[in-house]
Amino acid sequence: METEEASGGEDCPFCEIANNKSDTEILLSDDELLCFRDMKPGAAHHYLVIPRTHISSCKALQAVDIPLVERMVQMGWRTLEKNKVSDLDDVRMGFHVPPFSSVPHLHLHTLAPASKMNFKSQLHYGPQSHWFITVKILQRKNNNDI
Repeated sequence: METEEASGGEDCPFCEIANNKSDTEILLSDDELLCFRDMKPGAAHHYLVIPRTHISSCKALQAVDIPLVERMVQMGWRTLEKNKVSDLDDVRMGFHVPPFSSVPHLHLHTLAPASKMNFKSQLHYGPQSHWFITVKILQRKNNNDI
């Protein structure tokens, strides 16, 4: 995977958040990851989980990065639980594939309730979206590539 220190992405808004150079409210964080609300939510609960280290996108990930993605997913679930999302079966998690990612820094979208997303959100994050891939699809792709 191609990485840079978060401080190296001076044009990256997510690196600014990771380096506490933003007033974005951090909902959860650890040494490797942090989670915050999406500025343009596609669902009542829409959170982004990012690595502190700059990774350009899901296309930069390889099979060895699956544990990182799994930790991102775990933080997404913890954020949903912390925010009292009751139906954990109605959740959508995934990544936008470049060139359809709005910020060139790996970020996991965690959305709930997925069944209540409006039409526009369904286009961006729903099962029919060609540019939004779920974690399972990403894991399968990376396992097949190696």
